[in-house]
Amino acid sequence: MGGDHAPATTVQGALEAVERYGLKVLLVGREAVLRRELARHRRSADGIEIVDAPEVVAMDEAPTALLRSKRDSSMAVGLRLVRDGIASAFVTAGNTGAAMVAARMILGMVEGVERPALAATAPGIDRSTLIVDVGANVDCKPSHLVQFGVMGHFYCNAVMGVANPRVGLLSVGEEEGKGDRLTQEAYRLLAEAGLNFVGNVEGRDVYSGAVDVVVCDGFVGNVVLKVSEGLGEMVFKLLKREAKRSPLSAAGFLLAKSAFTGFRRQVDYAEYGGAPLLGVRGACLIGHGRSNAKAIRNALRLAHSYATRGVIENIQRRVAALVARNSEGPSRA
Repeated sequence: MGGDHAPATTVQGALEAVERYGLKVLLVGREAVLRRELARHRRSADGIEIVDAPEVVAMDEAPTALLRSKRDSSMAVGLRLVRDGIASAFVTAGNTGAAMVAARMILGMVEGVERPALAATAPGIDRSTLIVDVGANVDCKPSHLVQFGVMGHFYCNAVMGVANPRVGLLSVGEEEGKGDRLTQEAYRLLAEAGLNFVGNVEGRDVYSGAVDVVVCDGFVGNVVLKVSEGLGEMVFKLLKREAKRSPLSAAGFLLAKSAFTGFRRQVDYAEYGGAPLLGVRGACLIGHGRSNAKAIRNALRLAHSYATRGVIENIQRRVAALVARNSEGPSRA
């Protein structure tokens, strides 16, 4: 029920995921509304099941509304399905803050992980880069950044198919001593975490392919994500505007249309579906509020991969090993 264009795009995306990927999808929300929406589509609803949830957390509501007064919201009901083993993964394009709070409370945290982290995929020349965190945690401790690195490593390995992900720490310079106190201490801990840690990286490295996982706090990561979205949209609009300046430019644009289409596809958030919320005990994917049917379809495919490839179990094992190795524990780092 969440998202700017729900439930129409959600239902359409779910139907496409069932047809294209053979997934089974539980649509959680107001049953009468969802049945009317399904009836609008002239395609089989096999593989789709409706789970009634009478309440909805609005996009502008406080994240805690779900816990205070809307325990039967589509978000709460959907997360309980994952907790109880009825569903393998949870996907929403609704209120991000509420989804993070609810996932933490209903699914619980992976043992040893102190904060959940949102991971987003940034396009690159040869392959994509995973950024962790992009908005779940504004204020972080060094130990949190280490855990973000661990979680990003296993997600990148299992879901994105990178054999030995290179992990970099986002800073203002490549040298070890660069950055604020948080970054400097996190550098030391990451170097001891047993990851393929390559050191500090700068903003330009997010897209250069220099690393596979970029670690940062949620404030910085969210700025990087939003700037990336805005830049991609701006570049494509500029190209279209320039193409209209003269007949020669228009002809050139038409000849290169397939290249421009490919560029737009690479920077389109809908291609990536959504951001996994790492650190909770269940596969949870949070999509953009503007998600269209394509984004929902891809989010469901990604959530299925996340849920079936042992990411959460591997995160728990590695974090437990870090805790055992450090007598003070990560929470005191």
